[in-house]
Amino acid sequence: MNRSPYSIGSSNRKIDPSRRRGEFKPDGSLNDNDRVEIGPTDLAFNEWQTLGLTAPNLTRMREYRLERIVNELNKRELAGILLFDPLNIRYATDSTNMQLWITHNHARACFVSAAGHVILWDFHNCDHLSAHLPLVKEVRGGASFFYFETGDRTTEHARHFAKEIESILLEHGGKDKRLAVDKIEIAGLRELDKLGIELFDGQEVMEHARAIKCEDEINAMRCSIASTEIAMAKMQQACTPGATENDIWSVLHAENIKRGGEWIECRILASGPRTNPWFQECGPRVVQNGELLAFDTDLIGPYGICADISRTWLIGDADPTLEQKRLYRVAYEHIQHNMDILRPGMSFEEVTQAGILLPEEFRAQRYGVMMHGVGLCDEYPSIRYPEDLKGHGYSGVLEPGMALCVEAYVGAVGGKEGVKLEDQIVITENGVENLTTYPFEERLLS
Repeated sequence: MNRSPYSIGSSNRKIDPSRRRGEFKPDGSLNDNDRVEIGPTDLAFNEWQTLGLTAPNLTRMREYRLERIVNELNKRELAGILLFDPLNIRYATDSTNMQLWITHNHARACFVSAAGHVILWDFHNCDHLSAHLPLVKEVRGGASFFYFETGDRTTEHARHFAKEIESILLEHGGKDKRLAVDKIEIAGLRELDKLGIELFDGQEVMEHARAIKCEDEINAMRCSIASTEIAMAKMQQACTPGATENDIWSVLHAENIKRGGEWIECRILASGPRTNPWFQECGPRVVQNGELLAFDTDLIGPYGICADISRTWLIGDADPTLEQKRLYRVAYEHIQHNMDILRPGMSFEEVTQAGILLPEEFRAQRYGVMMHGVGLCDEYPSIRYPEDLKGHGYSGVLEPGMALCVEAYVGAVGGKEGVKLEDQIVITENGVENLTTYPFEERLLS
């Protein structure tokens, strides 16, 4: 086969149908020990069954996501969208390939037309990674035009890719050159501009598409959270005096991977005096009896679904101090109130105004948001505290199917310790469903 120097292969090959004669897993994926697609392990499926959870139907979930993108494109009268963000590509195709590496090396791309035609550009010799996905109609190569990959030929490769996009728009959009793009290297942006392609904000398109979850996505989220909470329980067992923060944090990583989870976005875990101020990352510090340990999972679990939960634990068998209990109680009441007020139809500003105010001593070190959307990662919307509304707030309305994380950090400037708590919920037709079941610390609430 003759190959362009810019495009290493092109294929729409799918898995041999004869291989689909076997049994299927609960989510509809092929029960093939050698299958290419990643996913939950038998350990996870067995645990979910014991918990009475329903796995998502992956075929239905993928079709729903594509429909959401198409609807957003048509609302804006766009011919299509070009995606480079690996999480947007995941949403559009449910394909994965070196997700963290691709985050800072844009070697994959995806085009979705307003009619739902999906083209995936993958890393070289990787077309087999999406062979199980019938919604991906074409697999190509040649979307790399960043310096590490293309050096002093970057403009040349970007120009070739831009012309390819122009050809695709002519085929799938007619004379319409209205294209949304989420993220793109500067060279690619300039070449698209030269061709007269009218560009629009693809991040807006994708954030709104991703905002409303179907029942299969919510089931996937329930499963991811359940696996995370099992891992958290094992973490808590490891929270013994003499262990290091890294010892404890490593348990979450290991247990996530064992269940088919994918990665962890951050490493925010701190103990004792390192819990104040917040956002300190875990390190070699040895935890002591009677100290607080606080963390934020920021975990991408099975199905690429984010489980974003925060807890603060008391280390060892010492009795908590009155100050530790006070901090904890303020944080607990804060997130409970802010979950209770949520109803579909509320504007983001109404949520801000109805939220409980932190005591003044804790406002200077308040968390960046009262709550935020969640799906494949932290997503739209961000709902701010009253102090931040003027500078950072934006308009929007809560809708059924939105998943949110409601959180609080409570720690005074110069204080000895701080408390971080966070639950993950979904907006329903009548209010909220809390998807988080991990218990709070009775010793700190008594």
